[in-house]
Amino acid sequence: MNPAPRHVVLIGNGMVGSRFADEVARRDPAGERVRLTVAGAEADPAYNRVLLPGLVAGTHTFDDIRLPFPDGPAITLRTGTAATGLDTAARRVTLDDGTTVDYDDLVLATGARAALPPLDGVIALDGAPAEGVSALRDMADTRRVLALTRPGAPVVVLGGGVLGLEAARALVERGARVSLVESSPWIMRRQIDRPAAEILAGRYAAIGVDVHSWRVAARWIPGTGLELDDGRVLAGDALVVTAGVRAETGLAERAGIPVDRGILVDDRLTSGDPRVHAIGDCAQHSGGCAGLVQPGWEQAAVLADLLTGTDVGARYRGARPVTRLKAEGIDLTALGDAEAEDTAETVTIADPHGGRYAKLSVRQGRIAGAVLLGFPESASSIAQIYDGDAPVPDDRLALLLGRPAADTPATPETADPLICRCNAVARSTIESAWLDGDRTREAIASATRATTGCGGCTRDVDALLSQWASTTPAKVP
Repeated sequence: MNPAPRHVVLIGNGMVGSRFADEVARRDPAGERVRLTVAGAEADPAYNRVLLPGLVAGTHTFDDIRLPFPDGPAITLRTGTAATGLDTAARRVTLDDGTTVDYDDLVLATGARAALPPLDGVIALDGAPAEGVSALRDMADTRRVLALTRPGAPVVVLGGGVLGLEAARALVERGARVSLVESSPWIMRRQIDRPAAEILAGRYAAIGVDVHSWRVAARWIPGTGLELDDGRVLAGDALVVTAGVRAETGLAERAGIPVDRGILVDDRLTSGDPRVHAIGDCAQHSGGCAGLVQPGWEQAAVLADLLTGTDVGARYRGARPVTRLKAEGIDLTALGDAEAEDTAETVTIADPHGGRYAKLSVRQGRIAGAVLLGFPESASSIAQIYDGDAPVPDDRLALLLGRPAADTPATPETADPLICRCNAVARSTIESAWLDGDRTREAIASATRATTGCGGCTRDVDALLSQWASTTPAKVP
């Protein structure tokens, strides 16, 4: 007689939570090992938060960004239900509808919430965004942004990181007049260097975004705009705040589980309580990379291996960060240390007139960092080498320019390149799906998950499909 499946409770149905449920279902489709209960605070089905700017721009619909949820015989989903209490001794979770759920193992995928800066006029008395203010973190925020902004009206974006730049581009697509404010010396300060940022700011100015770097916001004046520390007021009917996030750790902290910036976890994604695990933006692992989709999905796969018993030796060792700016008409990839030139050999190409910039830093024959603005072909090749920690070809200028080098070593990574980095989908996997009859991007996404992450590989997938569609298959004797 087979033992009863263990009950795993998952709190959070966002990008990482829904991926964990899918990974469990793939490993245990009949529910023989794990019975999974999922509680998600949002009433909306799981969706790709990375693509929310596309809803603002009008280039995406909710159906475009909706994520599939497994329909397994042992999976129960409860949306619109938040966890309010955790009793680790009894192994019991209390939900906001008054019910409780007992668990054998608990997985926290509670994500992070938008951080609203303590500026006059930004936060209401109840802690919510004040009049005319919105974050852009979830569907509720997106609906608020859409309600606050109108074509032709001025909007201010506070925060010049990746999300802020994507939001600014989306608002321009919506027809708004956009100003962007960043308190650091330059935009995307953590990912790119100053020369790249200056060229990127020029690209944004060309599409109508007024970039104000190294400026501190003083207060938000509803109906007027954002006052800066130098006394200037930027006109704005709405203020979209993209100034960072804070991990949702309250449930764990109240239960006595150790937290810092996030819930502290080890290589097994286990917290200070051996039956409680954390993945995604709410987790803090020594390997870092919170805030990026790919590490969270890698964590989901490792934890699914462990909790289903599929691979009890699975471990999460951290990720190698690659950041892609997803803004229409602007192609930017940054990886590794953007300011590695102090300790590495560096090749740089700067083309301010053409709006292009490329920098490659190499340390001990391996990529230490790279910034690629307007070089999509070389960005793909360099990301492949970085992913595989492969040796860098001697002709580094040719690599930056996207030209094949004669001394490029043949490796499994270069022979079968990774097309979708978020989901670790290789070219051969996409080709196999195509040969099996999946001839559209949507079909490829369903079969392989490619394009369902940050969306940065969409162009590469489309190019492959176009290439294969125009190729006459060889006759089989």
